[in-house]
Amino acid sequence: MSRVVVIGGGVGGLAVAARLAVKRHQVVLLERAPEFGGKLATYRRDGFAFDTGPSLFTLPAVYRDLFLKTGRPLEEEVDLQPVEPAFGYHFADGSSVTVPGVDPARAAKAFQEAFGGSAGAHWLRLIERGSQMWRITRGPFLQSPLDGWRTLLKVANPADVRTVAPMSTLRALGRQYLDDWRLRQVLDRYATYSGSDPRRAPAVLATIPYMEETFGAWHLGGGLGTLADALVRRCEKVGVDLRPSTDAVEIVLRDGSVAGVRLASGEVMDADLVVANADAQQVYGHLLEDPRARKVSRDLDRRPAALSGFVMLLAVSGRTPGIRHHNVWFPRDYDAEFDALFGRRVQPIAEPAIYACVPDDPAMRPDADSESWFILINAPRHGDGRDGTFDWDAPGAADTYADALLDQLAARGTDIRARVRWRELRTPADLERRTGAPGGSIYGSASNGARAAFQRPANRSPIPGLYLVGGSAHPGGGLPLVGMGAEIVADLIGRPAGAPAPGTGPACST
Repeated sequence: MSRVVVIGGGVGGLAVAARLAVKRHQVVLLERAPEFGGKLATYRRDGFAFDTGPSLFTLPAVYRDLFLKTGRPLEEEVDLQPVEPAFGYHFADGSSVTVPGVDPARAAKAFQEAFGGSAGAHWLRLIERGSQMWRITRGPFLQSPLDGWRTLLKVANPADVRTVAPMSTLRALGRQYLDDWRLRQVLDRYATYSGSDPRRAPAVLATIPYMEETFGAWHLGGGLGTLADALVRRCEKVGVDLRPSTDAVEIVLRDGSVAGVRLASGEVMDADLVVANADAQQVYGHLLEDPRARKVSRDLDRRPAALSGFVMLLAVSGRTPGIRHHNVWFPRDYDAEFDALFGRRVQPIAEPAIYACVPDDPAMRPDADSESWFILINAPRHGDGRDGTFDWDAPGAADTYADALLDQLAARGTDIRARVRWRELRTPADLERRTGAPGGSIYGSASNGARAAFQRPANRSPIPGLYLVGGSAHPGGGLPLVGMGAEIVADLIGRPAGAPAPGTGPACST
């Protein structure tokens, strides 16, 4: 039985801990915060509830697999609900479209009816390309350990490489397939799912709208934070030693290999293996004292950081006509947003894309005549104003920006200012303090540039016995990819020699 210490109780840490426990490892999960879940959380106040991290659940098969292999099915642990319709998109010219929650043909029909021309046919062609990309990359890339550029050698043939188009960008793909500028804005937004710039992010991100429309958009009754609660219960069931409010400050090495973890209290926990579910820069730059770690840290410093987010939680009286579960109001100049985030002079965007999640979920509001609004704006990382950062702790900065955003929303046709009972703001500085992500960067490094996907920190580190999981490591951020990363790490570690197969020992009883 191997002793495994998992650092970080976010989704990646919880998922890998449960998978390793049923493989008969002795697993301890350390989380510096009082609660588990990391960025996946649901905040509750006065009967209102808000998902403060992920607000869209896609590719539930990843978590169905996790729960089935560790005990009871996912549907017996959370209230999985299809979102229908899924998105309401609003554009600067006054046009709008409501997109169904599943089925590319239905989405194409909605675009066709809203925009005319060849919008529907063009969108279907794009989604078909995304389907081909998904088929080619899912096994050798998304569900396998990263092996740098050599990963491309796993792709079957040159035609498949051309389909994946590793040297092309998402923006270029949109120009190739989509004539309507509004469809191109919709596609550009998928780059922000990984905190990136569509003008530099890889074309393969077209797999994201394909996944959404093929496998559906989903909600969890009571909020997506209930998934974190379910993962905690599963870890408890399979025997993971859960330790909240426990801060790891060093990964201890002996003879160049992992030997344990030093806690803030000074205690050293012995370990045969360590899995770090923390930002990769924190792991290599702060938790390790080793030349190999310093080299990786320098490499990470040279890569562009992913953007952060400015969040408003709004308790709203009354109901908003035409509001959907997921809503986006696009700006007149979307490129200005990316210039502001990734250019030389980084600053909060004056006229950003505004995303609002407004679930029609009775468990997330105090009464039928109210709404819980979670608004997320792409935002620069927190810092001192240098190196592409903005000081979000400056007096009045957050409130002034929040007021301006509500004014922007009103100018775009949705005025809720007089109906807001109260609001809470979460800045990139708050995110950095709560999760340890440098500057509040949501996904570690941005997926900008042709090599970005192959430069993410690998799940198996150069330090023997150390593994990485979570949004800053391969295969990337977001609930589906983090879940896939947990499976990759558990498979890399495998079962201890002589351990019974899953399902044959008491740790797997349900």
